[in-house]
Amino acid sequence: MSRHCIAILGGSFDPVHSGHVALAHHFVDLLKPDELRILPAGNPWQKHGLEASGAQRVAMLERAFQQQDVPVLIDQRELQSTDPTFTIDTLRALRAELGPAVSLVFLMGADQLQHLDTWNGWRELFDFAHVCAAARPGFALDGPQVPDEVRQAFEHRAGTPAQIRTTPQGKTFLAPNLAVDISATEIRAALRQGKQPDTLVPHAVLDYIQQHHLYKS
Repeated sequence: MSRHCIAILGGSFDPVHSGHVALAHHFVDLLKPDELRILPAGNPWQKHGLEASGAQRVAMLERAFQQQDVPVLIDQRELQSTDPTFTIDTLRALRAELGPAVSLVFLMGADQLQHLDTWNGWRELFDFAHVCAAARPGFALDGPQVPDEVRQAFEHRAGTPAQIRTTPQGKTFLAPNLAVDISATEIRAALRQGKQPDTLVPHAVLDYIQQHHLYKS
């Protein structure tokens, strides 16, 4: 059954880095979605003091994702909100806009599974989208870092890429062995020290950071 599929990658992107690009590329290759939607957070309740402005983060995202195999849309709805932003509310709004048939796939790094149970309404995420995570080598769902209720939800809802591509929501998938381990915090620290983390940040993004003197002491 043919079904429109939209992969969604959310994050603070302060700055966007090569790990974000690799994660998105991995799932674009795996799921063959019709669209990749990038969702920069506006006022994420678990993070404080974003350094780059919303407009600057959008500009960096445009440069990072300018060459993709699928159409890319940078969805700025959370940037336009003055209230704390919650993923569950955004997914609920997207489902209402796009209808019940489209396959919505929310992408995350496996490190986010370690505190998924702290997200507002995390169990409801599956009512509106599939949830796919990419793990570095050696990561295991049954490891001590993943809360039992998150592990159980992920295992109970496990699906194949084909099932995720052809159903609207409710499945999970853990993609193993994505050997990318990059921290935006470490990148900002390196930039403050005058270092050039050119292996961690797409070149076009690093050029933008330098031109606009971002992440300086």
